[in-house]
Amino acid sequence: IDTTVEEVAGNRVKIKIDIVEGKRAKIRQINIVGNETFKEDEILEAFELKTPNLLSFYKQDDRYSRESLQGDLEKLRSFYMDRGYANFDVESTQVAIAPEKDDIFITVNVNEGEVHRIKEVKLAGTFVVPEGLLKRYLLVQPGDTFSRKVITATQELLQNRLGEDGFAFAKVDPVPTPIGDPANKELSLTFFVDPGNRVYVRHIAFNGVTKINDEVLRREMRQLEGGWLSNTALNRSKQRLERLPYIKKVDSETKPVAGSADLVDITYEIEEGPSAQLGGGVGYSESQSFILSGNYADANFLGTGRRVSIDLNSGRYSKVYGISVTEPYLTPDNIGLSTHLTYRDQTQFVSASSDFSSETIGGGFDIGIPISENQGMRFGLSYQRSSLLTTTSGSARQSVDWVRNNGDPSRRCINVLREEIVCDTAATALEFHGTEYDALEFNVSWNFDSRNRSLFANRGQRHSFGLAYALPGISDVEYYVASYEFIKFVPLFGRFTLQLGADIAYGMDIGDTTALPPYRQFYAGGPETVRGYRESRLGPKDDFGRPFGGNLKVASRAEVLIPLPQKFETSARLSWFYDMGNVFSTGDRYDFRGRSFQPVDYKFEYDKLKHSTGLAVQWLAPLGVFRFSYAIPLNAYKGDFNTYPDEIEKFQFSVGQAF
Repeated sequence: IDTTVEEVAGNRVKIKIDIVEGKRAKIRQINIVGNETFKEDEILEAFELKTPNLLSFYKQDDRYSRESLQGDLEKLRSFYMDRGYANFDVESTQVAIAPEKDDIFITVNVNEGEVHRIKEVKLAGTFVVPEGLLKRYLLVQPGDTFSRKVITATQELLQNRLGEDGFAFAKVDPVPTPIGDPANKELSLTFFVDPGNRVYVRHIAFNGVTKINDEVLRREMRQLEGGWLSNTALNRSKQRLERLPYIKKVDSETKPVAGSADLVDITYEIEEGPSAQLGGGVGYSESQSFILSGNYADANFLGTGRRVSIDLNSGRYSKVYGISVTEPYLTPDNIGLSTHLTYRDQTQFVSASSDFSSETIGGGFDIGIPISENQGMRFGLSYQRSSLLTTTSGSARQSVDWVRNNGDPSRRCINVLREEIVCDTAATALEFHGTEYDALEFNVSWNFDSRNRSLFANRGQRHSFGLAYALPGISDVEYYVASYEFIKFVPLFGRFTLQLGADIAYGMDIGDTTALPPYRQFYAGGPETVRGYRESRLGPKDDFGRPFGGNLKVASRAEVLIPLPQKFETSARLSWFYDMGNVFSTGDRYDFRGRSFQPVDYKFEYDKLKHSTGLAVQWLAPLGVFRFSYAIPLNAYKGDFNTYPDEIEKFQFSVGQAF
């Protein structure tokens, strides 16, 4: 560094500083002196500072920093003290630089001490929470090896428990003291409890909110103004806000009120996400081919938290027009109400299936009743009037048989000139079999949801059990459908998370109904069940080799969520997955034939479950959630003289609504 001072007019000077940076110095060596029990490489593995390595150009971990060194020394203390070395000490630290100023050498002198054990654990101080209750939170037990990590965790548990009762600034200090013969290396550990004053909440404020009514946010609060400050209620309030689909991120801050030792204000910093989707145009779906669509969905209609959805979809195989409205807080007690009205005109249930025309108009409602903070039940009724039509030439034989024997069946015939004629004559070119019926379904479901977010969650779990029952005496066809869905997030290491999921559904006819209606059958294969197999192509097939569906669906998946930069964690996801599943036909309700018209058995067998593995990407876009996957089927069946082969499709994509 060279400095030059130059005088200028007006009794002033100009100072010039020339800096030659030179070559950046790198850490050439880190030495631990005094370690006898553990190898140096094992100790240095947790350090942030490293000697030059292949990733140093990216991580820049070979550059010396005083703050990083202090952090590494703390990691060194934790390394020993978590393994019982209660009197471990860092005696000195030297940092030396080479004469050429391009290499740095770090030396740390340590005194390992000896391993200690805990002989007794005690609580002392002021007990505003019964001592017996606090003892349940002691992770440290007599006979355990000393561990600062376990002691710190116990300290936090005790403070959190005191915080539940409003003692938000409680202090718990662990004090280990030698006991008995020093040669035994035994300690007495005492946790001194100072609860301090009970703290109350004066005001709760929300910042960053422009599109959400204040009432919508306050009804999610479990921490109330005027009540004592509870860390459990505070965290639960934050979680409930984050689970609203139109909120992207929530941070909370607790500020003491000036001049008062027992009052605080709580501020929630909220980052709003998109709440509405408005779209239209031409789309493509593997199951419905090309689609002309127009839709509007708003999870926060006019800022009220009410969900309104309108669908106008016209595809090659189906036309669907519907409207639904959900009021999550019909009453202040969180009793919700959902209503819907739908019209469907389907030529096929999926694009790959055989001809089957259905026209349905229906509507219904259900009421949601909370049971606890994380679980609730829904009860509802749905009515539909359906008209089904099949042909003997293009429809599955199983569908024709069902239509002939259920509801109010009818039969029509035409000749080659498309003129309607009397059936069973030589001029008959095509037979139509149709039926009409009414069905009133009673629906009940139980849900448990502890996920931290409704979209792109990475903590918690969700269980959902549902039952739909066509009421006898009122419905012309009688059946029931039961379903169970499960998802759980398990932390692995670092920011990696394991996501486990299952989807099981079963349906069966009741009374005089001959089989589960074809439109109630389940399909498998594709992005929603088993990736790597063509959408809806797994399971039972009709005489044309086209998917017919089954009355039993079994699907599960395991995914390792790969960490992305935190700014993308609420809008994108990358994962490695393993899928397993299929659909089956049980109960001998349908007769299935293969390529040589010999019987084929589609009953459940574990060996018939299909497996696949691969990579998946999800991205939240203004039009919805885009899902891409590349999968490798692991046990695709190649077929034989009678059984149809599995149809595979390694790359798949789909687009779904975000809320």
